[in-house]
Amino acid sequence: MCRLCNSTSTGAMHAISGRTHAAPSETASGTAAARAATTQITGAPLPELSGEKGTRLLIKGGVVMSVDDAVGNFAKGDVLVEGSKIVEVAAHIEATDAHVIDASGKIVMPGFIDTHHHQFETGLRSSLADAIVVNDGKPENARNYYEAMLLGFSQHYRPEDVYINELYGGLAQLDAGVTTVMDVSQIHHSADHSDAAIEGLRDAGRRGVFGYFEGWWEGKEHPGGARRIREQYFSSDDQLLSMVVGGEIYIEGYEEMWKIGRELDLQIALHVVTTFGMTPTFDELAKKGVFGPDNIFIHMTGMTDDAWKEAADAGAHVSLSVPIEMHMRHGEPPIQKALDLGMSISLSSDVECTMSADFFTQMRGLVTLQRMRANERALSGDENHPALMRCADAIRHATIEGAKGLRLDGKTGSLTPGKDADIILLDAEAMNVAPLNNAAGAVVTLMDRSNVDTVMVAGKIRKWQGNLLGHDMDKLRRELEQSRDYIFEKAGVAQDLFA
Repeated sequence: MCRLCNSTSTGAMHAISGRTHAAPSETASGTAAARAATTQITGAPLPELSGEKGTRLLIKGGVVMSVDDAVGNFAKGDVLVEGSKIVEVAAHIEATDAHVIDASGKIVMPGFIDTHHHQFETGLRSSLADAIVVNDGKPENARNYYEAMLLGFSQHYRPEDVYINELYGGLAQLDAGVTTVMDVSQIHHSADHSDAAIEGLRDAGRRGVFGYFEGWWEGKEHPGGARRIREQYFSSDDQLLSMVVGGEIYIEGYEEMWKIGRELDLQIALHVVTTFGMTPTFDELAKKGVFGPDNIFIHMTGMTDDAWKEAADAGAHVSLSVPIEMHMRHGEPPIQKALDLGMSISLSSDVECTMSADFFTQMRGLVTLQRMRANERALSGDENHPALMRCADAIRHATIEGAKGLRLDGKTGSLTPGKDADIILLDAEAMNVAPLNNAAGAVVTLMDRSNVDTVMVAGKIRKWQGNLLGHDMDKLRRELEQSRDYIFEKAGVAQDLFA
């Protein structure tokens, strides 16, 4: 049930004002053309039937990158989907009872997985484009992320602001091929704020992990609200949404959050950033032996070798936001350190108030920085320099490694029979790619969000032949702008496009 419009339809279009609802076919541009191009088997066309029990889809003739060594890759291959599940991946599949999706000229691969994204900040995109993470005392950095966002803007959010930011941010990433997110939600001023965040995450229609993190203006429900939220929204594992708790060690009371997380069998994620003076505290935790495979460490910049070893030995996961870490002075992204320790690494977009949530940007940031450092060592004569990261490696970090980090690798992250059909089709005949010579190379070094043709989550087509389905994006954009205007006004910050 949507708390804002009393609807039980998770596929409906939602709005803060007006509460307009419509079926995807009534609101998505381009749907009529999509119908005409689609084989009709049971009297109803795609994409409406996709994801439903008994509906079979045959994605045919694409360049298939499965990200599963046991399945392999196919220069020309097929993927058979039934309902929400992948049934078969092969060079050729016969399925006369299936709707056929012509994937010729497309790269077919698993959707991207973002393991750390503050979606409530969507309406403040680029507002802190030049900011560093904390105030360093210099006048030019007086407008910094910590003070402007966490101590400033965030205190003025209403539940309806949380909702539209979450929904719009989720849809924007879905449009870009990111089928799974861990939403780092630091906006739990009240139970209504928390509920609005979950509703926005759910109504976007993609796989989401709700991150119940501390903020700076929390009401009395936090952190104990984790128990209510777990029971109310996440009692079943058979749904698109799951939950993680945040346990920031630079905020008083984090021990209680860790205790609750483990009591509820939830993963515990935290930002680990040298800029916040966290190294001594993190070292103390490492010595106590409290790390575990349920920990997701975000950034991990500036930590000691001993703390790194404890984290690796505990089986903790590392989420890196490479462009943000380089841009905002978190410290150098510890790519090689994590790789050398054999740790699982995923990619994350972090904050759109400073940098794009586009995953092609994330992959390029990862591979170019790792190769720059390795090449630097090679040029200096170091014969033991690290191996150069390959584009296929970057894709793994953007997909299956993220799934592992979120305990979702049994459901998503690769094109594996039995997993949910979280699949994207990328246009390899577009002007910025053609002619196709290397599939992984094209995805990582050439493509951008404009190449995302079709997006499927648990078998349900959410983007079809270039068109995002099910939402009036112009209407949602206007509501996001209204929310933005309200937050700027309440924060006493003038809107200046050239500041």
